[in-house]
Amino acid sequence: MLHLIVGNTGSGKTTYANALKRKTKGVIFSIDTWNNTLFLPDKTETDGLEWFLERIERAEQMILNVVAQLEESDTDAILDLGLSKFEHREKFRTFAASHGYEITLHFLNISKTTRWERVQRRNTEKGATFEFEVSQEDFNFMETWFEKPTENELKGSVVITE
Repeated sequence: MLHLIVGNTGSGKTTYANALKRKTKGVIFSIDTWNNTLFLPDKTETDGLEWFLERIERAEQMILNVVAQLEESDTDAILDLGLSKFEHREKFRTFAASHGYEITLHFLNISKTTRWERVQRRNTEKGATFEFEVSQEDFNFMETWFEKPTENELKGSVVITE
C-alpha cells in the first residue's frame, strides 16, 4: 500500500506520517529529510526553485525503486513528499496503477492560521520534525504554489481537519 500524504506547509504531514508508520509498520519517505541531508549543504544563494525540483525528481526516482521493493515485501510506503501539485500526485497514482499497487491519499486540510502558528513554533522549538526554518516569505509562496486536491482525488481518501 502506498500512502500519499498531502497538505500545505505546517499542516502536520510529517507528524501524521509518523503516526501512520506506527499504525501500519510502514516506511516513511520524507522529502524534507532527503533535502536537508542530501542537497541543502550544497545549495548556494542563487539556487532557486528549479534547483530544488531537479533534485527532488532524482530523489523520487530512487524512492520509487525502494517502494517497489517494499511492495514485494508487503510493506507500506508512506510518501511525505510535499505533493503540492495535482500533476505531482498524479505521477504517484500512475506509478501505483501501472504496478497494481493499492494507494490511499491522506489530505490534511488545516487552516492557514493554524499552519502558520505551527511553523513558527517548529522554527523556535526545533523539535522532532524540524528539518529547516520556514520563513514567512516561503510560507506565503507555498500558499500560492499548493493545489488543493480535487473532489475526484478525494474519493476514497482520508481527510483530516482541525
